Amino acid sequence: MQMRPFTRLTNGFSKKMENLKAAVALHFANYNFVRIHGSLQATPAMEELIRTVAWPVRNFGA
Repeated sequence: MQMRPFTRLTNGFSKKMENLKAAVALHFANYNFVRIHGSLQATPAMEELIRTVAWPVRNFGA
């Protein structure tokens, strides 16, 4: 459910392969480098010692 382009009949459906690839890349970057996972208490990249801190994310909305 986190990847809306893979679910059918939604507003997030990708009509172009280029847009789908970009959505997947953003999802994996967020999942591995930004989001702190509850079971790990760190990001997967931090757990594998690729990064020492999570990537900061600024909210550009509102």
